[in-house]
Amino acid sequence: MSDLKCARLMLRSAQGDLRSLLILAAEGPEEGFGFHVQQALEKAFKAWLALLGELYPLTHDLKTLLDRLAARGVDIQPWRETERYTPYAVQFRYTGVDPDTEAIDRDKAAASVRTLLAEVECRLEEAEEEISRA
Repeated sequence: MSDLKCARLMLRSAQGDLRSLLILAAEGPEEGFGFHVQQALEKAFKAWLALLGELYPLTHDLKTLLDRLAARGVDIQPWRETERYTPYAVQFRYTGVDPDTEAIDRDKAAASVRTLLAEVECRLEEAEEEISRA
């Protein structure tokens, strides 16, 4: 599969997670909402890595993905705070959210996901345009 096709598929899947987290935003359980936030972020970061020609690791760890992006010269500082969603991928889905874990600011989380998806979509469109001009 080409890097662009892979990026497009990952981004489409991330957009599905965005739709799911928006449904859960009002009254859904913290674990379910956090899971879809984490999944959308993970898939968007993997799409971005694919755009850079990077074979992304099969991991749910957002720090690992961010570190890979940083190694490719991406300014990850705006996304560093998203690392806090890693436990929602697996751990909190089965054990529940740890009582000491700060509650998710759902509006802020949804805005972060939207912003990241828009960034990756823009980069994907630029890459597709570049290929069509070649």
